[in-house]
Amino acid sequence: MQRRYELNFEGRKLTIEPADRWAKQAAGSALVRMGDTVVLAAATYKKADPKNKRDFLPLLVEYREESFAAGKIPGGFFRREGKPREKEIVYGRAIDRSLRPLFPKGMTDDVELAVMLISYDMEYEGNFLGAIASSLALTLSEIPFNGPIGAVRLTRKDGKFILFPTNVEVEEGEFDLLVAGTPGGKFHMIELGGKEVPEEVLIEALRVAQEPIELIVDVQEDLQERLGKEKFQPTLLKYPEGLKEEVESLVEGRLLEALLSGTKGERNEALERLKEEVIEKLSEKYPDSEVEIGDILYKLERDLLRKYVLENDRRIDGRALNEIRPLSAEVGVLPRVHGSAIFSRGETLALVSTTLGTHEDMQMMTELDVEEFKRFMLHYNFPPFSVGEVRPMRGPGRREIGHGNLAEKALEPLIPDEETFPYTVRVVSDILSSNGSTSMASVCGGSLALMDAGVPIREHVAGISIGLITSPDRSTYKLLTDIQGMEDFFGDMDFKVAGTRKGITAIQLDLKIDGLTLDMIEAALNRAKEARYHILDFMNGVISKPREKVSEYAPKVITLRIDPSKVGDVIGPGGRVIKSIISQTDTKINIDDETGNVFIYGSSYEGVEKAKNLIEEITADLEVGKTYIGEVYRIEPYGIFVRIGKKEALLHISEYDFKRTTPEELKRSVKIGDRLLVKVIDIDEFGRIKVSRKQAMKGVSRLDTKKPRKGR
Repeated sequence: MQRRYELNFEGRKLTIEPADRWAKQAAGSALVRMGDTVVLAAATYKKADPKNKRDFLPLLVEYREESFAAGKIPGGFFRREGKPREKEIVYGRAIDRSLRPLFPKGMTDDVELAVMLISYDMEYEGNFLGAIASSLALTLSEIPFNGPIGAVRLTRKDGKFILFPTNVEVEEGEFDLLVAGTPGGKFHMIELGGKEVPEEVLIEALRVAQEPIELIVDVQEDLQERLGKEKFQPTLLKYPEGLKEEVESLVEGRLLEALLSGTKGERNEALERLKEEVIEKLSEKYPDSEVEIGDILYKLERDLLRKYVLENDRRIDGRALNEIRPLSAEVGVLPRVHGSAIFSRGETLALVSTTLGTHEDMQMMTELDVEEFKRFMLHYNFPPFSVGEVRPMRGPGRREIGHGNLAEKALEPLIPDEETFPYTVRVVSDILSSNGSTSMASVCGGSLALMDAGVPIREHVAGISIGLITSPDRSTYKLLTDIQGMEDFFGDMDFKVAGTRKGITAIQLDLKIDGLTLDMIEAALNRAKEARYHILDFMNGVISKPREKVSEYAPKVITLRIDPSKVGDVIGPGGRVIKSIISQTDTKINIDDETGNVFIYGSSYEGVEKAKNLIEEITADLEVGKTYIGEVYRIEPYGIFVRIGKKEALLHISEYDFKRTTPEELKRSVKIGDRLLVKVIDIDEFGRIKVSRKQAMKGVSRLDTKKPRKGR
């Protein structure tokens, strides 16, 4: 019986097989391989306890990359893997979004997917392999799942699409696209980071992904037919007989009124009062039914909101379907911060700051393949007061890391390289008020704060979220521009799109229905483009180009490039030369041994300029006919030896002055450490340098001491 399938995509072999011989006690498991990268996924479940009533699906996706997969031992004191890195969280969230829409509606059984990268060739990533392996593990198990799905990674280079690209190909390509879907052209998850990708290119990429998705699904369906277990019935929240009808009668007419009431806070307060009233009135007849009543009200609210949008082409806050909430922004709001902005869209408000640091402030990313240094970071914070809640602030969770990664991905293509702008850049978005799409507000605020800090980004980046409401039979749908929290909560999707006027830099699709067609995606992208242009126009009205100078509180930076062979001269024996320069100028200096790039940081331009001059003196190649400052380090009867940077030169006694100078006069007039203006008059074939003070002085006297004639 065939257990292992091999699919060939232009020479790239994808291997798919069950892993029940490995993960013997899991409900379902799979091994998926491309190149020498192998991912193991195992699905387990726990049937819901009827006593522990809940109204949600407790799905947990844990993606982990084992160090042994790349032949490495973990760093740190314990020499073992610790909490998940940001990359692992981001990959896990992408797999979760690919699968979650395909579980039965209302299912409350616990489901966990453990996805482990167990071999890594540093070419093929574990994200798309993990999604495929997770899908097969669920498909073969007894866990209810309306899959399977296929997942594809794509890029484009020189006008040609590349399926399942290597990391190098993605780096050189126009975008990094991860997409999951099912046969028939339905897509469940899209995640993209790109270099201003036109919408039509993305649509074409999705068309290219359709065939491999179908082939991957076909393999899983064949395995399920022969090896799959019978699915159990999902546990659903059951209502006591008559409860639903009584709740409906108590809130009839009043629920829509509450939904249409004012601001988010007013709406939530009206709905909460209504819920408390219903629970109180029914508590005697239906004791211990708070969870059921809450679920009934949730579904009634959802159905009312959706019906209102579909029938009225309006939204509960009165907006048209394509209308963006009022925009507001201000830059330079924090006095000591290098760059700052406040950006608000309706009741969503982000306070965003930009901090400029030195080369030493770069973040070292310890990945499985290489140790990389990250010079642009965006961190997103979501304090509880932003939604009027009380909870402890324990540091960033998965949501914060995911939203920050998305906003960072959106802005990163516009960040200039280190040679153009030699700073490490950190952007922090603190959400002060939340009512929908805070990650896209972070993109807009981040772009404004970067310009306020003087980071030379070419143009602004803006982000918007597009929502979706479909009819019960899926025959019609409405797109909603700039969704607020309740439209996200009760709607069918949260399609976040960020970019410039040239194209898209980041996408994240979060879907609740069983897939979008290409036509729906294209319509959503066009709606997002229209909204993005509107927001970009607004942002340009606030600040249209980066400030010409960085903040007075930011470190001052000068860069120069020296011959790599002269790096040792600048550092000196035991680092004495560079330590001396740092001490004299109160600066920090970083030198790249391979390229010869020198980064000088200080609190004042005077200090960094002085350090630059000292380094240039050390590394300069002397030229005959040019004038330099030489420091006296040795005096002999026949002349003086001077240092010009690291070069040594002889100033013969005959070249010291216009008049004849005796050795005694020379010794009296010059001391060790004196600095003399000298002119290079000869460099022989052995590199020996001769200089002249009198010729240098002759040039100065002609230029500086000549007096104007009387009467002129």
